[in-house]
Amino acid sequence: MVTDIKNVYTVGQLNSYIKNMFTQDYLLQGLFVKGEVSNCKYHSSGHIYFTLKDPKGTVGCVMFAGNRAGLSFRLTEGQQVVVAGTVDVFERDGKYQLYAKQIILDGAGLLYEKFEQLKRELAELGMFSQEYKQPIPKYIKTLGVVTADTGAAVRDIIQIASRRNPYVQIILYPAIVQGDAAPASIVNGIRALEGMGVDVIIVGRGGGSIEDLWAFNERIVAQAVFDCTVPIISAVGHETDTTIIDFVSDLRAPTPSAAAELAVTDIREILAGLQNCQEALQRRMQQRILQEREEVRHYEMQLKYLSPASRIREKKHLSLSLEERLENRMQALLQAKRHELAIYIEKMKGLSPLEKLNSGFSYVEDEAGRNIRSIEGVEAGQLLTIRVKDGSIDAKVEAVQKNNREN
Repeated sequence: MVTDIKNVYTVGQLNSYIKNMFTQDYLLQGLFVKGEVSNCKYHSSGHIYFTLKDPKGTVGCVMFAGNRAGLSFRLTEGQQVVVAGTVDVFERDGKYQLYAKQIILDGAGLLYEKFEQLKRELAELGMFSQEYKQPIPKYIKTLGVVTADTGAAVRDIIQIASRRNPYVQIILYPAIVQGDAAPASIVNGIRALEGMGVDVIIVGRGGGSIEDLWAFNERIVAQAVFDCTVPIISAVGHETDTTIIDFVSDLRAPTPSAAAELAVTDIREILAGLQNCQEALQRRMQQRILQEREEVRHYEMQLKYLSPASRIREKKHLSLSLEERLENRMQALLQAKRHELAIYIEKMKGLSPLEKLNSGFSYVEDEAGRNIRSIEGVEAGQLLTIRVKDGSIDAKVEAVQKNNREN
């Protein structure tokens, strides 16, 4: 039973007292707390409320909108972070919480933040631009590989490349792909193979954690890939792994095996392509030969038509045709003239003295051959010739008598 109530405090006084205690503790005014993010909520006001936990406890946290400049990434569940801020009491609820002023990723999360920062910087420099990407040659003779000389990656690349085209020469630069010495080793490998004049370079390794793959996220490696005059295919980790050189390289392959397939064209595809080209060439040649033969026949016909012998034969044929036409015309004209002459002969027959003689008439002429048609000019004793049908009669005029009959 309470016997002295002089020291009774209100809840608000208690919370205020405790808040004052927290405020006077300099350790709580600026400390760093590491833990895993959970129950993260972005409020419409811009504040971020979340819980920071580890295996031994939890603490409520809040980052006010005014401090959001101290957050370079989006806070999500499960992230390991280091929170810099102040521990204070919220008097209304009587609860203490961590008021965050800065949050950074811890461990793998910190590497991820560095990854994103370098990615933004290189993107701003244009090193990811498509215009700087070199095309991968379709047919190569030499393939350079920068990776560890042991492990599944190099075996897969050699096996697949050799199976696809055994005539491609594979040159391996055994690089260190993990640890502090890895970035310089990878850069040396790229430059060495570039100096040898290989056609394509594969840079990569097998899968692993972000720490294992970190060498391929270093700036010097990205710069070496960007500066290389030989096309580079990046093949780091598994399909879900992404590194900085995947963005800088000329082509990204999801795995080392896929990189070998992208770099080396299957010889069966090459042979099939050659066969298709050969068949297409033969078809084109046949078409061209047929076309040329057709043109030769055309020119031959033209030459035959225009040659002197052909022209002579043509003129000869024309001459024979004209001769035949002339002969036909002449025959037709002669026939017409013969017909016309026969008509004239028949007409002359009616007028011919000989025909008269044949009809019983006679023809009398004097010694001079003049026809005696009247007694005028005829005298007694004059010699006359009388022509009859079958001969002539020489006569002498005995007397001339005039016909007294009226005409």
